[in-house]
Amino acid sequence: MMGVAKILAGCVLVLALAGCVERTLTITSEPSGALVEVSSTEIGRTPVTVPFTWYGHYEIILRLEGYQTLKTGEKIKPPYYEVPPLDLFSAVAPWTYHDNREFHYQLAEQVVPSDKELIGRAEELRHRNLEEPE
Repeated sequence: MMGVAKILAGCVLVLALAGCVERTLTITSEPSGALVEVSSTEIGRTPVTVPFTWYGHYEIILRLEGYQTLKTGEKIKPPYYEVPPLDLFSAVAPWTYHDNREFHYQLAEQVVPSDKELIGRAEELRHRNLEEPE
């Protein structure tokens, strides 16, 4: 009976000390200070680090006054220890895994078209709208 109690106590101790995975996403930009949205959620200004819970595709948008808005996507693949059946072992490991993903983006300066270019674009669109559809 004492042997079973010791085994149960050992199992409880192992489960209590079981590790987990801490996932963080770090986004930086050049220049820094860009407002960042990840999958339609505003997370702050670069450089910014936030936790994430799932692996997969993320839509990332960076905005900064005087620079073109950058819309991109990143696919975050799970590390080997998060792929079944290895994920069972990482769940009971007595340590914590740290999975930090970092993405850096270069923002392009915004180019303001001249009045002449804007008028030319407007006239081109007007002509296209007046044409008969095919």
